[in-house]
Amino acid sequence: MSTTQTSTHPLTHVSEGRWTTFAGEEWVNPGGGIWGGYAIGLFIRVLEAEPEAAGEALSLTLTYAAALPPGQLDVRTRRLRQGGSIGVWEVEVLPAGSDQVGVHGMVTLARRPETPAFAFARIPDAPDPDTLPRPPDFGAPLHYGASAFERRTLEVFPPEPSGNSHTLAWVRSRRGPLDKALLGMVTDNSAPRAMYALGRTISTTTLSLTVYLHATAEELAKVGNDFFLVECEGRVGGGGASDERSSYWSRDGKLLATSEQLAWYRPIKRSSPE
Repeated sequence: MSTTQTSTHPLTHVSEGRWTTFAGEEWVNPGGGIWGGYAIGLFIRVLEAEPEAAGEALSLTLTYAAALPPGQLDVRTRRLRQGGSIGVWEVEVLPAGSDQVGVHGMVTLARRPETPAFAFARIPDAPDPDTLPRPPDFGAPLHYGASAFERRTLEVFPPEPSGNSHTLAWVRSRRGPLDKALLGMVTDNSAPRAMYALGRTISTTTLSLTVYLHATAEELAKVGNDFFLVECEGRVGGGGASDERSSYWSRDGKLLATSEQLAWYRPIKRSSPE
């Protein structure tokens, strides 16, 4: 066995396509179970360590099949295809010793060539992060990913119902300079959009999340420890399912990543007082 130490996910290589890691309590959501962004970062980290993988993570589609408990986790990797520029991998994470897959992912890796760049999207206007209040210190994370990211915004958490789900927030890593894994993780850092319609009357969980990592390693290195802008909105909800989409911008207007998410929501059952 060999162990690979990373800033967020220490990995032990057990055998071909088999790894283990340990997820501590700092990754657990307030309602229980490991935060969904942890799995995104873990999938990127394990393929960075996978000896047969080539290129950098370009896109991921994750299906959240079951909640993962904190503690020891098993990770399985399988190469589906490797071409000259593009590779496709399947990754699964499970509680150690279990046959129950918690999160399943399809990851596209790419050797990225030099090509002419273009951009149609433009960064939205937003207040400077230094003019926004620092997040209060409650002694423990109260929202998803708070142990990994500092978030500065005028919005409140949990969100209150309003007629608009579009939000802007400046975010920066608490765990070292921004890299591919951290960028992937932050795509599950925003509050569920159904809350902007229904408030605290619902519970919600991610069903599937697709992440597109547009930024190169050099562009992420330029961001470093600085803030980057998160733009997020929801479009529709009904029949238990709601969507959201988000964009991630560097201060100089570079679109670093985009994501699409489908979440499951249901009313919270409250017991009547005696």
